[in-house]
Amino acid sequence: MAAQQHKVLPGFHLALGYTLVYLSLVVLIPLAAVFIKSSALSLEEFWAVVSAPRVVATYQVSFGLSLLAAAINAVFGLMLAWALVRYRFPGKKLVDALVDLPFALPTAVAGIALTALYAGNGWLGQYLEPLGIKVAFGPLGILVALVFIGLPFVVRTVQPILEDLDTELEEAAASLGAQRWQTFRLVILPILLPALLTGFALAFARAVGEYGSVIFIAGNLPFVSEITPLMIITKLEQYDYVGATAIAVVMLLISFALLLLINLLQAWTAKRTGRNR
Repeated sequence: MAAQQHKVLPGFHLALGYTLVYLSLVVLIPLAAVFIKSSALSLEEFWAVVSAPRVVATYQVSFGLSLLAAAINAVFGLMLAWALVRYRFPGKKLVDALVDLPFALPTAVAGIALTALYAGNGWLGQYLEPLGIKVAFGPLGILVALVFIGLPFVVRTVQPILEDLDTELEEAAASLGAQRWQTFRLVILPILLPALLTGFALAFARAVGEYGSVIFIAGNLPFVSEITPLMIITKLEQYDYVGATAIAVVMLLISFALLLLINLLQAWTAKRTGRNR
């Protein structure tokens, strides 16, 4: 009779049960509560709250600048990850450690630091504003804050793929007469693209819900630099809980749709490049 095999990990059904319970407590129940709370409004009342001109302006600021910040991070995060993996230079370990600083730094501290740096009397702001470049207390300040907090997501997502990428592929392309740009576009980029899209999605998701680092540098001017999370906080401070949850529902649905689109694009890219294992 064969000896009974003891498994370290629990069986599939038990593991799945724990996973579903944990997921329900942490994610599904809170999200369901938001929808249930907002259902106290009629359809007309719900639409009146979420389509108010001031609220729509916050959607444009939050989602537009979040997408732009994620795109900027995708480009420069890839460049930074490439430099950290492929080159040796003085202070490399320090730069590598600084990439994780936005993870560890409290968001309020980041917002205060950026405001002090880019305000009209700040270290950089005092030179930029005479040139007509106003960073703090405007949309550009929000963009700077979102780029700051989103950069590590792209770097840390792309960096492991670059480390595993065999340089022989580049050497083979060069031996066949490919130029540097051709090698990058046809050989390297298809391999990195799924990870790059993942980093883009993570940076976007973090930027959409960011509050602490943005609130200090935004200026919070209605129709100019007011973000959706601030509008939700404002509703809560006015004890308009139903209105706050209504705006939160719209924000949730838009974020889910955009992330779903990015994930579908990522899956299509992985399938097209043959890396969907």
